[in-house]
Amino acid sequence: MTYRVPTLPGPVDAVIRPPGSKSETIRALTAAALAEGRSHLYSPLEADDPWAMAGALHALGVDVATDSDPWAVDGRGGRLEPPQVDLDANESGLSARILVALAGSLDGASRIVGRGRLPERPMGGIAAALRGQGVEVDGERLPIVVSGRGHLWGGRIEVDCSHSSQFATAVMLVAPTMHEPCILDLKGLSGSAAYLEGTASIMRRFGVTVERTVTGFEISNQGYLASDVVIEPDASAAVYPMAVAAITGGIVKVEGVGQDTWQPDMKVADVLNAMGCEVSWEQDVLEVDARHTRLLGIETDMSDAPDGSLALAVVCLFADGPSRISGLGSLRHKESDRLEAISSELRRIGGGVAVDGDALVITPGDLHGAEIDPHGDHRIAMAMATAGTRLTGLSVSAPAVVNKTWPGYWEMLETLDTA
Repeated sequence: MTYRVPTLPGPVDAVIRPPGSKSETIRALTAAALAEGRSHLYSPLEADDPWAMAGALHALGVDVATDSDPWAVDGRGGRLEPPQVDLDANESGLSARILVALAGSLDGASRIVGRGRLPERPMGGIAAALRGQGVEVDGERLPIVVSGRGHLWGGRIEVDCSHSSQFATAVMLVAPTMHEPCILDLKGLSGSAAYLEGTASIMRRFGVTVERTVTGFEISNQGYLASDVVIEPDASAAVYPMAVAAITGGIVKVEGVGQDTWQPDMKVADVLNAMGCEVSWEQDVLEVDARHTRLLGIETDMSDAPDGSLALAVVCLFADGPSRISGLGSLRHKESDRLEAISSELRRIGGGVAVDGDALVITPGDLHGAEIDPHGDHRIAMAMATAGTRLTGLSVSAPAVVNKTWPGYWEMLETLDTA
């Protein structure tokens, strides 16, 4: 099955509200599950990744009602039940890493499994942190069996974040249930620090004291309080309509993501501004106006917002000159090897692309439509589809891959207005 992207007859002129943040939804689900009492999550992301986390939490004895907005979560005050079935993270790396950490606090053995490319993705950072707490962890790739002893002690914990900051997020989220306060020392953390600030922000909304230190975080062990939390729209999703504005020479307003958001992919707005788009904020509305823009090539380091670089790479194909996007080494360990996958697909539609270490060097070419292979990756599918709003005949195979984070993505493209 393939999906043919509708080519816009003119510059886009649209107002978009992206779905809820995947990062916030999964983090808030975890905190609510560990809290005492009922919490509500308003405007959560209703997609495969959060549903996988909700299903795994149900296996740990947590009642999660996801059939209406808000979602209702009846927390267990940190007293989760040992699962009688495998904890299935589906294809969600964040969920898998959090579930490994949660399993370390249980009494008995838990088996965490995943699908797609998830069993190939590294889990060594969280495994090592748990072993430092005396927990037996069998394996560093899924499936992993974790044999907990009923609680994690806490104290000083070192986490190697060289492959992913999600290892630190997993430990942070479990820390309020530990026997002692947690002093988290982060090693090898590069551009993903903003995601940890996002984790801390969610934890504070559930009553936990989290303090930044020189080497990481200090986290109290007072437990979580039930809370009602509004999930903000996903900045990682917002980059796609922003890219459509740049590519078509139009204007897009993105609702719900304020200038004070912690979400790092909003850096894409700054880069588009540097490329010549007019970017402005009004309360919780971001406007990207490319109606009088000649897109310029750009040189930028996206190590702190690597996911957003995929849409940005597509925009660079429509610039007047070459671009270089660096800091993309972490993309090799995602749902696909995103560095190779995006390079392959940009070339497929006529772009000149070279991979130079952890950087993409992009040269505009004679662009044309083609059938895109998303490589099993939702972000490759969504990023490449933005080019189809300008290029006739661009289609995407296996379009259901977007259900991982934005089930309504194709409907969004089909309802875009033009000037």
